[in-house]
Amino acid sequence: MEDQHVSLEGLREDEAKARLIRFGPNTLAQQRHVSIVSRFLQKLLNPLILLLLVAGLLSAILKQASDFIIICVITFVSIIMDVYQEVTGEGAVDKLRKRVSLTATVLRDGVKKEIPLKFIVPGDVIYLTVGDIIPADARLITCRDLLIDESTLTGESYPQEKFADKEVAAGAPLVARVNMAFMGTNVVTGEAEAVVVVTGTNTQLGNIANHLVAPRPKTEFEKGISEFGMFLMKTAIVFGLFVFIAHVYLAHELLTSVLFVSALIIGFAPEMLPMIITINLSRGATRMSRKGVIVKSLPSIENFGSMDILCTDKTGTLTENKIILERYEDAGGQSSDKVLQYGYIGSIFQSGLRGPMEEAILAHKEAARHGFTRVDVIPFDFFRKRVSVVVAKTHERLLITKGAPEDIIRISTLTPAARKMVLKRLEGYGQQGFRVLGVAYKEVTNKKSYDAKDEAGLTFLGFMVFLDPPKKTVIDALKRLAYHHVSIKILTGDSDVVTATICKQIGLPVLGIAKSEEVERATDSELRRLVEKTTIFSRLNPDLKVRVIAALRANGHVVGYMGDGINDAPGLRAADIGISVNNATDVAKLSADIILLHKDLHVLLDGVGEGRVTFGNVIKYLKMNTSSDFGTMVSIAVASVFLPFLPILPVQILLSDLLYDVSQLTLAGDRVDEQSLAMPRKWNVKSIRKFMFIFGPANSLFDLATFGILLFLFHASVPMFQTGWFLENIVTQTIIVFSIRTAVVPFYRSHTSRLFTLSLLAIVGVALLLPFSPLAGAFSFVRLPAVFFVVLVGMVAAYLMLAEALKQWFYKTGDV
Repeated sequence: MEDQHVSLEGLREDEAKARLIRFGPNTLAQQRHVSIVSRFLQKLLNPLILLLLVAGLLSAILKQASDFIIICVITFVSIIMDVYQEVTGEGAVDKLRKRVSLTATVLRDGVKKEIPLKFIVPGDVIYLTVGDIIPADARLITCRDLLIDESTLTGESYPQEKFADKEVAAGAPLVARVNMAFMGTNVVTGEAEAVVVVTGTNTQLGNIANHLVAPRPKTEFEKGISEFGMFLMKTAIVFGLFVFIAHVYLAHELLTSVLFVSALIIGFAPEMLPMIITINLSRGATRMSRKGVIVKSLPSIENFGSMDILCTDKTGTLTENKIILERYEDAGGQSSDKVLQYGYIGSIFQSGLRGPMEEAILAHKEAARHGFTRVDVIPFDFFRKRVSVVVAKTHERLLITKGAPEDIIRISTLTPAARKMVLKRLEGYGQQGFRVLGVAYKEVTNKKSYDAKDEAGLTFLGFMVFLDPPKKTVIDALKRLAYHHVSIKILTGDSDVVTATICKQIGLPVLGIAKSEEVERATDSELRRLVEKTTIFSRLNPDLKVRVIAALRANGHVVGYMGDGINDAPGLRAADIGISVNNATDVAKLSADIILLHKDLHVLLDGVGEGRVTFGNVIKYLKMNTSSDFGTMVSIAVASVFLPFLPILPVQILLSDLLYDVSQLTLAGDRVDEQSLAMPRKWNVKSIRKFMFIFGPANSLFDLATFGILLFLFHASVPMFQTGWFLENIVTQTIIVFSIRTAVVPFYRSHTSRLFTLSLLAIVGVALLLPFSPLAGAFSFVRLPAVFFVVLVGMVAAYLMLAEALKQWFYKTGDV
């Protein structure tokens, strides 16, 4: 109280007003409103989007209306979907704000009064009673039988007992601050008087709100797309300039050269990429929904597939989140039905709050047939830490006491040797992570009422041992996660002892344990080393969870975080992929990217598998599309140096690009090789670039061979040359997809989906028929001699053999 400069009469109104100006209103951080227009403009700054918009502008200049419309529609639909997901995903802070009461009882000028929450200031004396939601972070002055539900902040289901007279070390974990009451938590039992320490955004709940309004860090998917777009933009500019300079040097007509280079850049821009990604993600989301996984944010599917570390709490994920009575043993450690029966009698007849342990005892209905009736109750209080009932049966009258085991042992008539033995057993339970109640009894005489003085000279019966048991399915799920190379990190508010016990029971190897103090003391570089060798992080508050996640991401991991409470919201936003469950708090669900209909790691595993299928098909498109387009650019660049005419017309470049992209629209349903699903795969622009630089020139090699055959074997005219190269280019780059879509050698051992196969063959058929169709004149195509098609078949066969050899070498280097 002295630190806050308050008196027993509370703050004066003038001092309260001054503090309100100094510290600000007691409200949570406001969600910064960003207009739809601003969001839309921010999306346009993505390098890939900029490249597509340039391609669309060039299409308009070239009067290619269809390409201009396709590019613009795809680009803007993609942006609109992103903006829609952002807008609908907000509101977490509003949900958080609803947890805070609107008014509170404070002491001002010596008078108790009810004031609006926002006017509470540090130094205010507040009054708390059963059902109250704490209006600010406050230091307890006095309290009686005070239990506070802090699950919103700590994730712990047990109410926290509070004490006004206990001193707590500075920097102690949240669960250890037993002399504090925190904003947004609520009083379960008892009453208290407290002085406000901090308000608004400086409170523990305010800190969570601050995380929710802060810009979310870029995910692995977002960073990968941005980096890939920048790479394509640079490549297009460099080759475009090279071809244009070559045309100018060779004295080609300037306007024709500009149009040709523009068409080349349009052809290189992956205008179908947003649609390909959207189709893949939408199909993935549909498949995942059938398996109990609801996708809120489509791009998160990519991160799901790339995830190599899953951070999760213990409770409800590894355990059932349901306290059970694990065993009931006498003083000698033997199973005892009498301990169960007397514990049941004590629970069924006690008054007041029944906690999770009492509910677990009462689940044993076999102990209900006892024949006793209740005579009296000595209720629980926090000083005694026990509850007693007096029961009668015919002429027998018993006092049965259960409670904190140390206190039950203390009031029982045990010999020194027996006391030592049961205390040692109690210590062993604690080391194994069990929660324990002691049970004792004695016969009592008949009288009107009983009190705590009667709780003496008891006969110690034994212990009731409780545990939140591991889920039956979790062992198999962990094995499957390990097979898929997803590591588990436990970020919990519980003790390291309890968590380590659960990990041992489910067979989860524990590399190391770090307590909150160690995480808090560590510098960023120290923490990056610590997280790699640690499995269990105990007693963490939301800030420390975010630090652990950030350190893992800084080390190059794609991190998923699974949580269901308000205290998990910052972690859900900090991770590459936030995973929550259907029965989670509204704030957690709003902060998450993925929602599981059942809190089961098997459901999560199904989602990981679908994510990897989706990721694999998107990477296929990028590799196939960029290598094909790059090969075409190289061919055109070389041809521009020695050919006195355009090797292919701008309209033919655009048609080839359109046909190829249409063939890829069914890629979303293609199969992905098993070995690609076993490992998490991250965005690797270096690997895509390497693939492009290897398979692109291979494509060019056959283009150049085609140039030679057309010029020296067929003595082709300009229209025949352009038609011949168009057909060779579209047919080879489409057929070669069967090889380069998979790392398997030979390629036919990897089964392509039927629809994708048909779409590829259909495009080849359309291309081959075009020179013989009524549309030939519109695209300046001419008919080719039959022998050319024989040569074309040989080209395709040779290209497939070369691609298989290159592919085998490429994947042996470790690229994926």
